[in-house]
Amino acid sequence: MKKIHFDEEEKALAESYERGEWRSLKNVKRERRKLRDAAQSTLRKDARINIRLSSKDLGDLQVIAAREGIPYQTLLSSVIHKYVSGLLTEKGRG
Repeated sequence: MKKIHFDEEEKALAESYERGEWRSLKNVKRERRKLRDAAQSTLRKDARINIRLSSKDLGDLQVIAAREGIPYQTLLSSVIHKYVSGLLTEKGRG
C-alpha cells in the first residue's frame, strides 16, 4: 500500500478537522457566489498607474517574471496586491 505524505499545511488542516473545528455552511450557493464576486473584484484591473523604476530593478523584475512564465506587469501587480493584503511583508518584520 502506498504511503501518503502530507505537508505541514495539510497536516494542520486534517488535525483541525479531526478536532471538530469545521462546520457545514447553511447556504453553500450564497457563500460560493460571495466568494466568486470577491475574487472577480480582486482580479479586476480598473486603474492604471505610471511608475519610475531604476533600469536595474526593471531588468531584475523582467528576469524573475520570465522565470515564472508571466508578464512582468502581472508579477508587479501580484506583489503589490500581496503587500497591501498583508500577505507579503518586509524581511525582519513578518
